[in-house]
Amino acid sequence: MSRIFLTVLDSLGIGAAPDADKFGDVGANTLKRISASKCFNIPNLIKMGMGNIDGIYFLPTVKEQTALTARLTEMSAGKDTTIGHFELCGIVSKKPMPTYPDGFPDEIIKEFEKRTGRGVLCNKPYSGTDVIRDYGEEHEKSGKLIVYTSADSVFQIAANERYVSPELLYEYCKTAREILVGEHAVGRVIARPYVRENGAFRRTANRRDFSLAPPKKTLLDAIKENGLDVIAIGKIEDIFASQGITEAYHTKSNKDGMRVTSEILCKDFSGLCFTNLVDFDSQFGHRQDVDGYASALSEFDAWLPSFTEKMRDDDVLIITADHGCDPGDSHTDHTREYVPLLVFSKNVIGKNVGTLLGFGTVAKLCADVLKIGFTPDSYESVIEKAFV
Repeated sequence: MSRIFLTVLDSLGIGAAPDADKFGDVGANTLKRISASKCFNIPNLIKMGMGNIDGIYFLPTVKEQTALTARLTEMSAGKDTTIGHFELCGIVSKKPMPTYPDGFPDEIIKEFEKRTGRGVLCNKPYSGTDVIRDYGEEHEKSGKLIVYTSADSVFQIAANERYVSPELLYEYCKTAREILVGEHAVGRVIARPYVRENGAFRRTANRRDFSLAPPKKTLLDAIKENGLDVIAIGKIEDIFASQGITEAYHTKSNKDGMRVTSEILCKDFSGLCFTNLVDFDSQFGHRQDVDGYASALSEFDAWLPSFTEKMRDDDVLIITADHGCDPGDSHTDHTREYVPLLVFSKNVIGKNVGTLLGFGTVAKLCADVLKIGFTPDSYESVIEKAFV
């Protein structure tokens, strides 16, 4: 039985999607932006064929690429983590999740205050690092929770770990998740714990996401129903509200995620190992840190050989993304972009297969490799193109 290692480089977009104008993202290109950094060095991804993908004219090409590559177009009405991952696993979201450019309505905030017994500060779109800088001291004095949002469908709660333990903050998030249903069913409620050291505010690695459950069966459910393993690494379990997961590992960084993925490679299992490397997005994309993003991708690239050399003959590595987050554009939000698809195996045919409609192409490929019955909402089949 084949094993699939599906790795999402969170936010590594590769150029503005055809409908980027509807999202205010004309000209966005996360990969191109970071490729100009002095910290950018991805020889192994280049060898796989990253530079051969449609639209990536700014990277070197290779005559004999080692992976099957493609450019994927998102079909869902959104550009956030939840919608992107849902589509990767077979669900096209035709309606965007609600956003709150003016903050959450009074009835939501009052109900949250009533059920938690705590007041609320901020309640408007804000940068995650700026909001703790601007409201942190008041939070610590008053005990009120910092609630904020962004251009995405998120309800975020920040609190100092010294005054509100991460475990208690998670309970507050669960309360918010219970409140935010129906027309206010945001994609994610996010715990944003922080600490204050020598007067400076710093978010910790104890972030947790509380997502909407998928509205219907996903690839993960299909794999689990067939008696196979679904091993979630990083925030995958949170994104899918634990649905379809058989084993989960929460990680604190990209490096930690790569370490755990390498450990799973050395174990016996059958099915899917699904990893999200979130630092690209949370630490560098949203913070407009081009060099940091480039360094992170270079670190992933340097790790790749240690992983691929230990893969079994029938193991399959799939590398992709869920949206963009151009770190040098005019805003700090996600960007509507194409995402890359790289499929590596000792039995794969190395070639570029063009531009494909639907992130669900990933779900269909996984289902075909594992020989299980699952049909995504939108996909193009590449199984017959991928393997010898």
